[in-house]
Amino acid sequence: MAMATALIYDEEMTKYKLLWVDPACKIEVPERLTVSHEALVRSGLAGRCVSIPVRAATDEEVLLVHSEDYLEAVKKTPYMSLEDLMTFTQQYGDVYFHPNIYHCAKLAVGASLQLVDNVMTGRLRNGMALVRPPGHHSQSSAANGFCVFNNVAIAAQYAKKHYGVQRVLIVDWDVHHGQGVQYCFEDDPSVLYFSWHRYEHRRFWPNLRESDYDSVGRERGAGFNINVPWNKVGMDNSDFLAAFFHVLLPVAYEFCPDLVLVCAGFDSAVGDPEGNMCATPDVFAHLTHLLMNLAGGKLCAVLEGGYNLTSLAQSVCQTVQTLLGDPVPQPAELGGPCGSALESVHCVRSAHRRFWSCLRHAADPPASQLSTERRKASGKENNGEEGDDEQEEETEEGRAEQVSWPEPPRRVSPPVRTAVVLPDGVACPDGSTPFGPQRSHDPPTADTHGRCIALVEKMVKNEMNRFNVLKTLLVQISRKEPEGQKSKHRIPVCLKEGCGDTAGFMQAVLGLLLPVAYEFDPGVVLLARGPDSGVEEGTWQHLTCLLQGVALGHTLVLLQENERASISPTAASLLGNPAPSLGPLGARLPDDVEALERLRRMLQAHWKLLQTTEAAWPSFCPTGTAPHTQHDPMKSRARLVQVSIKPVSFTSGRVTAAAARVDSCVLVPRLPVHAVTVGPAP
Repeated sequence: MAMATALIYDEEMTKYKLLWVDPACKIEVPERLTVSHEALVRSGLAGRCVSIPVRAATDEEVLLVHSEDYLEAVKKTPYMSLEDLMTFTQQYGDVYFHPNIYHCAKLAVGASLQLVDNVMTGRLRNGMALVRPPGHHSQSSAANGFCVFNNVAIAAQYAKKHYGVQRVLIVDWDVHHGQGVQYCFEDDPSVLYFSWHRYEHRRFWPNLRESDYDSVGRERGAGFNINVPWNKVGMDNSDFLAAFFHVLLPVAYEFCPDLVLVCAGFDSAVGDPEGNMCATPDVFAHLTHLLMNLAGGKLCAVLEGGYNLTSLAQSVCQTVQTLLGDPVPQPAELGGPCGSALESVHCVRSAHRRFWSCLRHAADPPASQLSTERRKASGKENNGEEGDDEQEEETEEGRAEQVSWPEPPRRVSPPVRTAVVLPDGVACPDGSTPFGPQRSHDPPTADTHGRCIALVEKMVKNEMNRFNVLKTLLVQISRKEPEGQKSKHRIPVCLKEGCGDTAGFMQAVLGLLLPVAYEFDPGVVLLARGPDSGVEEGTWQHLTCLLQGVALGHTLVLLQENERASISPTAASLLGNPAPSLGPLGARLPDDVEALERLRRMLQAHWKLLQTTEAAWPSFCPTGTAPHTQHDPMKSRARLVQVSIKPVSFTSGRVTAAAARVDSCVLVPRLPVHAVTVGPAP
């Protein structure tokens, strides 16, 4: 598969606008597209992408989702007078028509299909389409929410029809519920639709009962519609990542899509007048990275909402730069998800546990009315007064305009992406750089040691613009249980079948290791694979790829002499190649599921991103401590945080270990070597 990223944009899609006064539609402006594209050009990202020309969709393609009567009605709009356009618009909700909008809507669909064509044929690895009008609210026979045709829904149907795609994952991170996508696929088990959205117990647009967590799909599609309703504003990076770690990623890996489509709405970013959320633009780099190893890397992002022109442009740049393979920014000061977010995650996991084996251990649904719902009912969210909805919306819009946030950190791709230290007779993998000359007077073991030390020194000596305290995450894959007392910093995870159990291993990675790694926020990841670890090659590659989401991608991988066959696949993962598909994951062993859940509940008192319920975790906090309300100083003082994954019985001979080590007060730069694989390790 080609490593390039597609960027699809056509200025023609800016050539329509609102022609009359409509407060609900005034924020949907042509500048949304122009500022996004201009930011990509200024940053040099557009020049690194492959530009794909836009074509108009055909009637046959539009009819994959929309009714013929609706299409014929929209076709007449270019010939309508202003009065006729206003009358035509009134039959739909929160949308407007313009003489050129039909043409632009066909281009928006066509751009989405061009992206699918290039990704599915392997000409390009992934890409983003900057389109307008957006699409995810549009329904079979109705325009809605600025949307005329449902771009992503049509793209999904098109991929199934023309490329034989069996399973499509649609991730909708727009702040509004994409009800049009849900309606299209709610009885279709071949499409898994995930949406988080501002809901506030049905008080926020589109005010639909079916936007809540218990709308799971129907008939054969039951379980394939996942709604995560945000019942208050102000959700931040931790809340978004918690929903990914504990809902989307486990289900997505079990589903095993052949294609990932993203409804890339950035009104869920900080400063947006619609969302009133607090997630910074750089979080979209992490969300994108976490999706890039599904479907063998086949990912197509299509622009939806986003109405703060500053955060919109920044978020688009963060997404595209991640698609290009640049190191993702370090997640800053992640705490735990807020109580309202935990309630939503809890409810979603409970509603879907009967459909997905990865969620069968989820807690029972809340026994009483949700706390946020009680607060809404009592008016506490409005200082004890119900207030006027319009006045409340105006106040929120004013607050959003006053919010400020730091410029996303400049992301620099180091001059050396992957360096390798290899034994004699092993060819350097394609795209990698050999590190250090062989010194003939040293024995092989000393030479390997010396080059490893020199390489690490190179990583810590070269400074670019700023210094950070170095913290190291050590992930060890071996058949030996690490020595030392078990504690919150040394965490044994027992799997009956060891690392060869792909489903159990990935559940431990997604539900335990990744949340701890993101919250720990290391400066370097050390990934060591011991002899006869038992881990499958594809699983190893997914682990390697996923862990590059932390530490700016600075990764040192140690391989044993007998693991020579793993050198090239490991180097490919470090170079940014997507990991191969693992196939649909089977059911987890019940004993493993129970053990992992017990461990997660025990650790969530110390690692807040492990929380999945609001009510359960305080009981695990040490006596006399406030649960998750303040920084845990033990984490910053700890010398070693270690997680070992091993078989219950050593007769199977398969063991995995993951550890995090903290070296405080060491000042280090951004590293010039992005990722390293070393083999063999003595």
